[in-house]
Amino acid sequence: MRVKEMHPLCCITLESPSIGDQSPEPRMKLSRSCSVADMRSDGNAVGLRRSGSESCSGSTSFAGVLYKWTNYGKGWRSRWFLLRNGVISYSKILQPETLAAGEDVRFIGDVSSGRLKRLDRSGSSRHQKAVGIVHLKVSSFRESRSDDRRFYIFTATKTLHLRTNSKKDRVAWIESLASTRNLFTLRRLNSKPSILPPDLSLSTERLKKRLLEEGISEVLIKDCEQIMLLEFSEIKGQVQLLCEERSNLLDTLRQLEAANIEGETSGVPEGDYQLTQQEFTDRGKYSEWSTTESSQELEDQGSEDEETCFFDTKDCFSFPRATDVMGEVVIERRKKLPDPCEKEKGVSLWSLIKDNVGKDLTRVCLPVYFNEPISSLQKCFEDLEYSYLLDRAYEHGNSLERVLNVAAFAVSGYASSEGRHCKPFNPLLGETYEADYPEKGVRFFSEKVSHHPTLIACHSQGRGWKFWGDSNIRTKFWGRSIQLDPVGVLTLEFDDGEVFQWSKVTTSIYNLILGKVYCDHHGLMHIRGNREYSCKLKFKEQSILERNPRQVHGFVEDANGKKLATLFGKWDDSMYYINGITNAKPKDMSDAHLLWRRTLPPVNLTRYNLTSFAITLNELTPGLQEKLPPTDSRLRPDQRHLENGEYDMANSEKLRLETRQRMSRKLQENGWKPRWFKKEGEDGTYRYVGGYWEEREDGKWEGCPNIFGEFSNDSINIS
Repeated sequence: MRVKEMHPLCCITLESPSIGDQSPEPRMKLSRSCSVADMRSDGNAVGLRRSGSESCSGSTSFAGVLYKWTNYGKGWRSRWFLLRNGVISYSKILQPETLAAGEDVRFIGDVSSGRLKRLDRSGSSRHQKAVGIVHLKVSSFRESRSDDRRFYIFTATKTLHLRTNSKKDRVAWIESLASTRNLFTLRRLNSKPSILPPDLSLSTERLKKRLLEEGISEVLIKDCEQIMLLEFSEIKGQVQLLCEERSNLLDTLRQLEAANIEGETSGVPEGDYQLTQQEFTDRGKYSEWSTTESSQELEDQGSEDEETCFFDTKDCFSFPRATDVMGEVVIERRKKLPDPCEKEKGVSLWSLIKDNVGKDLTRVCLPVYFNEPISSLQKCFEDLEYSYLLDRAYEHGNSLERVLNVAAFAVSGYASSEGRHCKPFNPLLGETYEADYPEKGVRFFSEKVSHHPTLIACHSQGRGWKFWGDSNIRTKFWGRSIQLDPVGVLTLEFDDGEVFQWSKVTTSIYNLILGKVYCDHHGLMHIRGNREYSCKLKFKEQSILERNPRQVHGFVEDANGKKLATLFGKWDDSMYYINGITNAKPKDMSDAHLLWRRTLPPVNLTRYNLTSFAITLNELTPGLQEKLPPTDSRLRPDQRHLENGEYDMANSEKLRLETRQRMSRKLQENGWKPRWFKKEGEDGTYRYVGGYWEEREDGKWEGCPNIFGEFSNDSINIS
């Protein structure tokens, strides 16, 4: 039974208890339309002032208008958001029939009647289905650190970038999300499974005391105690094994989801939802339901009349700054390379190698046969294929788990080298590469900043972390093998200030003349932290009689040098850790915890043996070419011809560009400077100075030359 008494400003509702309500008494609700002016002056109110001591509860719904980032073409668009029962839904216009009479809805921001009337020229609202829904129970959110009007809602596979009209409105939305989220009994995202508490133990003191009171001898009591402890130890071991199997299974499910995320979130039939459920591991991930706006709906929006929207969005806000998480545009990426246009011709290896033994590989003119269709700039981004390890490390905070995940990430960058026998293209001076992967929450940029010595600088950013460095690879022929010695330091910085630095180990490629070509990584990797933890990893060099190659073994140490955990595994397969110290892989794997496992290789393998991730690096997705600067590696003609299997044209273009490249040293000596990076001191690393993504948004690349175009010896200019 429900009785209503209407008032110009208020609606008082007397209703019987809802299903599941433990209280037998009727409840009285007070709902009211309001604007920003109705908010409490201290900015802490989530919606309306309420009488008495009544506070926010899950029965209260919140609604209002927010700006949502859609894509590069549309920018920021206004959406009507409704938070109800832990579910956030958003649509292009208000859905009046979804707000039931008497429902306790708290409006955030200006939703005055005058503005609502602009929904439709006819004076009545058009009904549209929600373009997206997010279940708050399996999501997280945070405020932007650089914009006091912006905040984010994270799911496992997408990020909603939202912006309010004022700082006070953002405070209101954040508190409404927090008040709803607090209704759910959730463990911390980085906590261990609740079925196995860390202090799982058995105490027999009470039992011993009771048996002594009954006059049982101490010898018999001790025998019974030993039997109990033995039985408990066996049960505890079984529980631990089950928990670890569960954790490994969830890790595998997570990797499978990550490998197929494009197919799951690309394209939604108009008016329908695309729902994807996935449970991530207990090390920082969670299950979720997610939806995306369909491309058709975005196109329809472009034709909407301005008056059908709540706000005029001509003053589109700037694209998310470099300090924020990347855009939420889902792109369907390719699964294989284009089919070759020509039949590839063989090459005499000995005729090329015999005159170049001991020389620097970068100074040797090699045909395109020895290249793979990506550049060294793009190769740098391959190290971030498993960037979820850094996301997980960020969630753990300053802890042992963080440095363990960082160590696994440092090893995971080598997994893509398995079966990769071709060298990447050597970039031209001033060549750049950008990678924006919103499905991974990662944005990356690299530039060749020096020709002699050859230096590549990169800068990447994800959810709560930044990663940068510059690298130089010294390469030499040794007849039957090639040795690659990396020079440079990689730096990882988390938003809470913790920093890790390390350098890569030596890579060797064997059997260039006879036998099966293979590569090996060997040496010591020292991951130094600026706080309590550091890590040392030994990449074992493979010998001729090695039965178990590609081994990695190491320890995590605290500031006093005490070893706290042992890491072991293979750089091409997986990494594990156990608490404590061991000098070999333990026989009982029930005590080992999986940190990382390599993603399975693609079905459509080519002679380049590119991973599924690497196949996407040189792809020109729809609409991308028009936004790239003329220096981007994707526009390099010899590399593009090789990818398409046009080998004669690829060789011709490679020779032309290498002729141009030989003039780069003279340009550098005449004062050429990189555009997007600057060296810190005489012996420092190159750091990203900013500005690239801002110019990309404006679509103006003034000062960026067409380095892949035609040239003459007198007119070449890369400045």
